[in-house]
Amino acid sequence: MAPPPQRLIYRPPPPTHFLWWCAAILCSLLSIAVIIAGIVIFVGYVVIHPRVPVISVVDAHLFHFNYDGAGVLVTQINIVVRSQNDNMKAHAGFSNFNLELFFDGIRIAVLSTAAPYEVKKNSSVDFNYDYTSDPIPLSPEQMEDVDAFLKEDEVRFDLKGGVRARWRVGVLGSVGFFCSLNCQLRFHPANGTYISRRCSSRAK
Repeated sequence: MAPPPQRLIYRPPPPTHFLWWCAAILCSLLSIAVIIAGIVIFVGYVVIHPRVPVISVVDAHLFHFNYDGAGVLVTQINIVVRSQNDNMKAHAGFSNFNLELFFDGIRIAVLSTAAPYEVKKNSSVDFNYDYTSDPIPLSPEQMEDVDAFLKEDEVRFDLKGGVRARWRVGVLGSVGFFCSLNCQLRFHPANGTYISRRCSSRAK
């Protein structure tokens, strides 16, 4: 005689602990907050379309370029550097402004500001640097370079450095950049005219 069938006893699963429910709710709220923040930032970027501040050389002049037979150079140069803020809805702050001017590998000047400064919305600030060098002794190789420059009527200086820029736009928060400048300034020594060419931290 077959044994009687066994009854299956149903045992309900243990109730979820209260802390697990709290953790699940918290994760859901955080996920929703992240999604909303992403949407707000995206819409704000599309509407405001923030632009990176820019520094650039807008004018220059070589007032003096005197090179004697003993290989000693004295030069006077003027450089106008512009800090540009193209954002329509945000002021830009600039700090740690530092540019170094080189001639044939010799650092002859440092262009800097005494303190941080601000540039208003859709505006710019120009810094006019007028520098006269101390007598610069040149090596024989550098003397040859100067002779070649004078024959070509084209003297070259290198300008390197940059500035830290920061702007704040509402919900987008504060964003910082380093505006780097690395370009060559060229002049006609006969009359000191600046040979204008692109010299900007703006991406090409």
